[in-house]
Amino acid sequence: MEAWKLNLISVWFGCFFTGMAMSQILPFLPLYVEQLGVDGHESLSIWSGLVFSGTFLVSAIVSPWWGSLADRRGRKLMLLRASLGMATLIALQGLVSNVYQLFALRALMGLTSGYIPNAMALIASQIPRNKSGWALGTLSTGPISGVIVGPLLGGLMADHLGLRVVFFVTAVMMFVSFLVTLFLIKENHTVIKKADQPSGAALFRSLPYPGVIITLFVSTMMVQLANSSISPILTLFIRDLTLTDYKDNIAFVSGMIAAIPGVAALISAPRLGRLGDRIGTARILAMALAFTALLFAIMTWVQTPIQLGILRFLLGFADGALMPAIQVLLLRYSPSQATGRIFGYNQSFMYLGNVVGPLIGSSVSAMMGFRWVFIVTAILVLINFILVQHRVTRVERSLSVSQPRG
Repeated sequence: MEAWKLNLISVWFGCFFTGMAMSQILPFLPLYVEQLGVDGHESLSIWSGLVFSGTFLVSAIVSPWWGSLADRRGRKLMLLRASLGMATLIALQGLVSNVYQLFALRALMGLTSGYIPNAMALIASQIPRNKSGWALGTLSTGPISGVIVGPLLGGLMADHLGLRVVFFVTAVMMFVSFLVTLFLIKENHTVIKKADQPSGAALFRSLPYPGVIITLFVSTMMVQLANSSISPILTLFIRDLTLTDYKDNIAFVSGMIAAIPGVAALISAPRLGRLGDRIGTARILAMALAFTALLFAIMTWVQTPIQLGILRFLLGFADGALMPAIQVLLLRYSPSQATGRIFGYNQSFMYLGNVVGPLIGSSVSAMMGFRWVFIVTAILVLINFILVQHRVTRVERSLSVSQPRG
C-alpha cells in the first residue's frame, strides 16, 4: 500500500476519535453553564456564547504560528500536541465549580486545538493532486462519523450519568487520538529553517491569485460561523420546541438533532468530492453555499424538533461538500512549500468563524429571540455565496481550470 494511503487510514481514525470526543461536549455546554449557576435567558445566552467562543479566539491568534511551526518541524508533532493537550484540559473542565473556571479552561484549550485541520494539511501535502477531492472528502468522513456518534453517546451519558461524566469520557477519547497519532501515523518531513521561510507579506505577494485565497479564507470563516451561530442556542431552542413528554430527555433529543447532519455529510462528502474532481470544485462550493442559505432561511419557521431535524439532515449534504471543497481549492492555488502556512492561516479564519458565530448567535438570540439567529445566518451565507461566485468561480472559468479525472 502506498504511504499516503496508509496515512489516510490512520489519520481517519484519529479524526474520528477527535470528532466524537468534541461533539460529545459542544451540544450540552449551555446545559453545563446553567448547571454551574447561570440562569435567565439573556445571561445564559451570553455566557454560552462566551464559553463557546473563548477556545476559538485563542486558536485564531496562535494558528498561523502553529502553521509555520508545522512547515518547519512537521505536522505529526502538531497532532500530538493538540490531542494530548486537549485530553488534559477537557478532563479539568469536568472538575470546575463555576462558569469563570470553565471559561478560563476553554480559553486555554485554544492553545492546544487544531487536530483535524492539521490532519487535513498533512494529507493534503502528500496526496496526488488529481486525487485531492476524493482523498480530502474521504478524510472528512472521519470527524463527521465521530460527530454522528458523539452527541448520541454524550446525550445518553448526560441524561443518565450527569454532564460531568461527559467531560471525563471525552478526555479519554482525545487520549485515544494521541495514541493513534503516536503509533500509526508516519511522516517524512524535511526540516526547514525559520530563516528560509518568507514573511507572510512576501508569501502572499508570491501567490498567483491572492484574491482567491483570501476569498477561500473568508468562506472557511463563514462556514464555521453558520455551523456555530446556532450552537449556543440549539439545545435551548429545542427545549422550547419539545413537547412535555420529552422534557426529561432533552439532552438526548438535542444530541440526535445535533448529530443528524453528520449522517447526510457522511453520505455526501466522498461523492461530492469525486464529483468536484470531474465538474469543478468551485462549482460544488457555490452550490453548497446556496443550498445552505436556503435551508437556514426555512429553519426560521420550524414548529417541532422533527421539522428541525429534517432540515438539519438536509443541511448535512451541503456540509459534506463545503470544507473539503475549500481545502482542495486552497491546495490548488498554494505553492507546495507553503501548504502548512496557508492551511495555518485558513485555520485562523476557521476559528474566527467559531468565535464570531456563537457571539452573533447568542447576541441576536438575547436581543431578538431564537428564530432571528437563523435569519441572520442565512443572510451571511448568501453574501458569501455571491463573493465566491464573483472571485473564485469567475477565476476558474477564465482559466478554464477543472481538476483531472480521478
